[in-house]
Amino acid sequence: MPNPEMSNELKAALDAARAAAEVIRGFYQRNVKIEVKADKTPVTEADVRSEEAIRELLTRRFPTYGFYGEETGKSDMNAESVWLVDPIDGTKSFVRECPFFSTQIALMRGGRFVLGVSSAPAYNELAWAEKGGGAFLDGKRIQVSKVAALDGAIVSTGNLKTLAASPAWPRFGGLIGGINRIRGYGDFVHYHLLARAAQDVVIESDVNILDIAALTVIVEEAGGKFTDLKGAEVDLATTSVLATNGALHQSILDTLRFGS
Repeated sequence: MPNPEMSNELKAALDAARAAAEVIRGFYQRNVKIEVKADKTPVTEADVRSEEAIRELLTRRFPTYGFYGEETGKSDMNAESVWLVDPIDGTKSFVRECPFFSTQIALMRGGRFVLGVSSAPAYNELAWAEKGGGAFLDGKRIQVSKVAALDGAIVSTGNLKTLAASPAWPRFGGLIGGINRIRGYGDFVHYHLLARAAQDVVIESDVNILDIAALTVIVEEAGGKFTDLKGAEVDLATTSVLATNGALHQSILDTLRFGS
């Protein structure tokens, strides 16, 4: 896993993901107590304790960095480098004993995402990337597909409420009619599949930046393209996703015309 060519930041993020995985595995399928946060999303002791493990390790190794965690909140957001962490992205899956949940750890420097780790402890996948270093899944370098025509594309979707309520919804239906296959893998799953060329497009319209920050780096370092549904660069305020192998990106933006 960690090797001399990795930055110390990536080594720390991988160590933090493994520490979180140990905590999460201790709670998974154990009928954990569920609480509901103010935003009506569930939280468990596994969420809190795994984030605490991540935060302790990262802040110990990089005490001057900021931290933005799903459960423990924000600190030093004006720092040049800020960690972004969702300890269990997919808590609803976690509590239903479905393995499609993950730990997401990203590093933002100067307002740009430069490192990403996506760990799926129940699914036994670990993906990572840092800018300029390529993308890896379980130690093997990965790249997106070369599919360039919509009629050959496999598209996966998730969180489509905002898209469904927009004028782009009929155009989305037209897009689906012209592709090869539609799926709804959701969460980390469809991004890992995209990065390793098992599918070609991910479309989502209701996301939190903590869910996707790490995945932007992984997809882009695998050769793909990652924007919001209007084609804008991803930042802390992003709430929608168009992630593709790059070759299909503009065609889908032109078809959806999201926001118009």
